Amino acid sequence: MKFYPKSLRPFIGAKNYSISRQFYNDLGFTEFVIAHNMSVFKLGNFAFYLQDYYAKDWVDNTMLFLEVDNTEKHLDQLKASSILEKYNSVKCSEIVYNDWGKEFFLHDPSGILWHIGEFNK
Repeated sequence: MKFYPKSLRPFIGAKNYSISRQFYNDLGFTEFVIAHNMSVFKLGNFAFYLQDYYAKDWVDNTMLFLEVDNTEKHLDQLKASSILEKYNSVKCSEIVYNDWGKEFFLHDPSGILWHIGEFNK
């Protein structure tokens, strides 16, 4: 069987839907409201669904990897924005260097863990 995918969009939950929506808008995603309890957030060709649904075990085990061209630049821009101070529950790490590449970690207001990084060229 052959697939010809156009996109892959994970579904993530939110402990506080309105705060998570604002966080992702502040992060630079464009929101498209689908229903009163779900939106799709897009950034370039990347997209995910945010739901007004919270299951602690699910959210605590959700991780997404966002591949970028320049990890340092993205971390610097994130630190220069007010987003880390605006949201008390948001956490951000320094860059971690691995055999395969480098990344930093960003926890959203609900605890979703984002790996933001790049692979060695």
